[in-house]
Amino acid sequence: MEIDFLLIGQGLAGTALAYRLKQAGKKIKIIDNPKANNSSRIAAGLFNPVTGRKMVKTWNADLLFPMIIPFYQELERITGRKFLTERPIYRPFLTIEEQNEWMGHSADPGFETYLEKIHQESQSEHLKDPFGGVMLRNSGWLNINNLLDAMSAYFKEELILEQFDEDLLSRTDELWKYGGIEAKAIIYCNGLGSMRSKFFNYLPFAPVKGEILEVKQEFTPDYVVNRGVFRVHLKDNIHRVGSTYTKHDLEVGPTNEAKTELLEKLIDLVRLPVGEIISHKTGIRPATRDRKPFLGKHPFEDGVYIFNGFGAKGVSLIPYFSAQMVDHLLKNKAIDFEVDIARYFNYI
Repeated sequence: MEIDFLLIGQGLAGTALAYRLKQAGKKIKIIDNPKANNSSRIAAGLFNPVTGRKMVKTWNADLLFPMIIPFYQELERITGRKFLTERPIYRPFLTIEEQNEWMGHSADPGFETYLEKIHQESQSEHLKDPFGGVMLRNSGWLNINNLLDAMSAYFKEELILEQFDEDLLSRTDELWKYGGIEAKAIIYCNGLGSMRSKFFNYLPFAPVKGEILEVKQEFTPDYVVNRGVFRVHLKDNIHRVGSTYTKHDLEVGPTNEAKTELLEKLIDLVRLPVGEIISHKTGIRPATRDRKPFLGKHPFEDGVYIFNGFGAKGVSLIPYFSAQMVDHLLKNKAIDFEVDIARYFNYI
């Protein structure tokens, strides 16, 4: 069977890229071990235009955010499933100085797309927000589990459910052979699996462990609260709370330290007790040393590419960069140097 592209991994990155290639009329196959999609399936799925302790506009927001909602809505239409929730994000101010700074931002055209309203007083008796906060728009969250399950069904004919074994990959003439498949190109979208690839093990991945809780707690506003931790209302009185961020403890499995950290930060945000901890999950994110993803072609091997390293902001980054990757693959258009793996060729 001769195809155009063999993609390794059907996490969020592989799913988006495979979809765009299929829509472009290319013959594809995807090899995926669903158990290896831990990072995508545990991810909170938030897309948030203002991030970090300093509450700054996220990197490349004006390029990324116009594509987020339309792309995931398109996937909803073609699968007939619902996984996108558009929801304002409320970020409380920590000081009166921060409030004043954001009052200034409200007159800045660069923030107009993302600002719903600046609040100068508390929005609820249940919140610890004495200085008010900023309500953001063009934000929300993605149920990544539902998306991956829906797209697995969509790719039914193209999807091979097995563990990829790079030792079985060989080069024949101008094609890459794997089992009974002959592909013009192979694309590594398999998260931290690429760290073990003979082609891409030189890239400076910097894995990050994140832990999240699902808890029962009263107070169900129609917005996400996000400062120190995010609190996403799922249904009834159930909320997702997260997440931790550590580069040191990469052992699989939840920790009491992370649970304590999340609960303490939640208590510092919401003035209500936690009724019950429903679940506690962990994932290892395929982050990178410079916090920019890895896109591009291997410097020596023909037909070997990577689309990977999206870290905690994959939901926001992937719609835009999957389109750019397809333009590179099909039209030989340049990749932004900030994300092109060419920036690391001197590591080889």
